[in-house]
Amino acid sequence: MKLDSLTLTHLRMPLVTAFETSFGRITHRECILVTLHSDGLSGYGECVADRDPGYCYETTGTAWHILKDFIAPLIIGQEVVDADDFQRRVDGIRGHQLARAGVEMAIWDLLGKRAGKSLRELLGGERTKVDVGVSVGLQASPEKLVHAVTGYVAQGYRRVKIKIKPGRDEADTSSVRAAFPNLLLQVDANSAYTLKTSAALKPLDDLNLLLIEQPLYEDDIWDHRKLQAEFKTAICLDESIVTPRHARYAIEMDACRIINIKPGRLGGLSQGVAVHDLCKSHGMPVWCGGMLETGVGRASNLALASLPGFTLPGDISASERYYLRDITRERFSLNADSTIDVPSAPGLGVTIDSSALRAYTLAEISLAPK
Repeated sequence: MKLDSLTLTHLRMPLVTAFETSFGRITHRECILVTLHSDGLSGYGECVADRDPGYCYETTGTAWHILKDFIAPLIIGQEVVDADDFQRRVDGIRGHQLARAGVEMAIWDLLGKRAGKSLRELLGGERTKVDVGVSVGLQASPEKLVHAVTGYVAQGYRRVKIKIKPGRDEADTSSVRAAFPNLLLQVDANSAYTLKTSAALKPLDDLNLLLIEQPLYEDDIWDHRKLQAEFKTAICLDESIVTPRHARYAIEMDACRIINIKPGRLGGLSQGVAVHDLCKSHGMPVWCGGMLETGVGRASNLALASLPGFTLPGDISASERYYLRDITRERFSLNADSTIDVPSAPGLGVTIDSSALRAYTLAEISLAPK
């Protein structure tokens, strides 16, 4: 299919509540909506980079630069067959996975609309609804954390993830576990510890957690191997897995027992599927992580999580968890069994609320062949 033009829209959206992790606190989320135009159709993708380089080195600023000055010239006005063709075209750009992934998502949306198939069908997903959980940021105290978790459990979430960091680990996690002895509970450190400071995590090993996510630095796959050997609780890697190759390293090193798949972090849905297939062949469970996505990215994550290897609840959550008003007309709701329905309409299965888009837009640029 020939890609006629590309539009980049820089968005800033207010969150329902502030979200705090070990690397910072935000009240608004930025991202870039990628719109590809082809033969009268529009395909949408979400670049999940945020304003600050906390989660990774990419930001909305760097992604805008890479998308406009490097990726766009390689695809606009060109015949791009599919996601694999796109990945070959951008292979000369080192890194910048979040930028790549936003464009690849839009390509999948176009492919689905052209074929009259949903993204779930294109990816080979098997489920029409997927198990989900909720991610709870750092709170002012263990008591306030328990209060927040209580609210989400009351809404119907059966799996909860809490953020931790040095000094906010044992007391927070123990308090939630005491309040909810049978809750599916996991913790996420976002690379806040080192091997020297990881002894603080040892008490968590007796709290019957689903997993401890990314305790060490993002480039410490080897040190995660050392740490996993000391824990009966599964270590899950997130930031460390930036390509399918890194997933293979982690599996071969026994650096973890679970992998969090985020297509943005990996450079696209096709790369997320590759990691899924690799882990499934090794019997390693995977789940779909979240980046506070709009309805565009949320629809994509739901389709990906419908693949059979996603056996653990993902950080997808209902739309109302993050945004009072989204940029998609479709809103995703939590079912009574802690699942969310996978979109079934062609492509991503979402449409854009142009009024909301205008309200949240900081900048926009349209690119076409010269």
